[in-house]
Amino acid sequence: MENKTFTVSEINSLINRKLKMDPNFKNILVKGEISNFSTNAFSGHSYFTLKDENSQIDAVMFKFMKDKYLEFEPEDGMKVIIKGKIEVYVKNGKYQLYATKITLDGIGNLYAAFEQLKKKLEMEGLFSESYKKEIPSYPKRIGVVTAATGAVVNDIYTTVKRRYPICEILIFPTLVQGDQAKFNIVKQIRHAQEHDIDTLIVGRGGGSIEDLWPFNEEIVVREIFKCKVPTISAVGHETDYTISDFVADKRAPTPTAAAEMAVPSLNEVKFRVDNLKEKITKNVTSKLGEKRIILNHISQKQVLKNPEEIYEIKQMHLDNILNKLDYASKNIIATNRNKLFKLENSRVLKNPDEIIVKKKERYNKNMNKLEVLNPLLTLKRGYSIAKSKDKVISSAKDVKVGDEIDIEFDDGIVNTKVI
Repeated sequence: MENKTFTVSEINSLINRKLKMDPNFKNILVKGEISNFSTNAFSGHSYFTLKDENSQIDAVMFKFMKDKYLEFEPEDGMKVIIKGKIEVYVKNGKYQLYATKITLDGIGNLYAAFEQLKKKLEMEGLFSESYKKEIPSYPKRIGVVTAATGAVVNDIYTTVKRRYPICEILIFPTLVQGDQAKFNIVKQIRHAQEHDIDTLIVGRGGGSIEDLWPFNEEIVVREIFKCKVPTISAVGHETDYTISDFVADKRAPTPTAAAEMAVPSLNEVKFRVDNLKEKITKNVTSKLGEKRIILNHISQKQVLKNPEEIYEIKQMHLDNILNKLDYASKNIIATNRNKLFKLENSRVLKNPDEIIVKKKERYNKNMNKLEVLNPLLTLKRGYSIAKSKDKVISSAKDVKVGDEIDIEFDDGIVNTKVI
């Protein structure tokens, strides 16, 4: 053995076999702080370092182990207790811790998972008030997603029928505990929305955090968030909180309180209706009184007491207008008749030739006057007309030396210059 030569692979394999044979390393618990945590995007395996104040060890958790046992997402700085085994990775000769389960050191895994998911969804805005829908004041039908039997169904049914018996209740039974509960709850929330309900109550009775855990599952929380029907979360007792409470439109401390939120009290409704009826009656009575006063005031007017007066006055106006029209038409006819009479009896119509003769005599007389004034006749008698620039010269003062003048005779014009 002392003269045998080993390869590196053989040495690493030998050490690995030694570790596997030692029961202390087969099922070991190691506590420390997580650092350099990362998950391979292709394989889904997670790799990290577990360390304390003086030392550290490489660790890995395979995807199938994470899916089966890991209830929260590890982060750097977490104090944890890891259950697993220690073996040598033969390829690089390094020993490492193969984790099969990880729990928090000092706080439960479920509480860590709760806080992680709550923080994640809060950052996404799923808890924002802007997404909250109003719970209908007077529902016709409500749905309840909960266990088929037990106090929750009885409490909700009894409370609704006591407060608002005209409301219909539809129960959508589901598992509320165990590994399959989250899938069943999601299925029933979807199923409930197919039944024309006004409000949906999702919940169960009290229990431990493990019992209530289905209502902290991400698929359930997201299904409640996207539910189109206004939803009331009623999980556990008053001190119990689940993430479903934060995404629901309303959170009820108990299932009974959820039923009270979902429906009004019939007595309160009747009281409200009676108050409204009284207010309406007073309002109508007041309005009738005001209108009655106006009506009485109108009824006292003279025009309503003796409506014939309106007709009589209008008739008088019409008579006056007709009389004026009659008088005016008669006056126009008489005036035109007088004009016609004068025309018929005028000398023009009786002796039109006399008018023509007179017109001719007046024409001849005017022509004779024009002949007397005609300057051409003056020229024929031996006179002449002197012009300068087409203007008649009536005085020697009108011309000066050098001006050209035209002298017009009966038989022609002579041009000359003043010297």
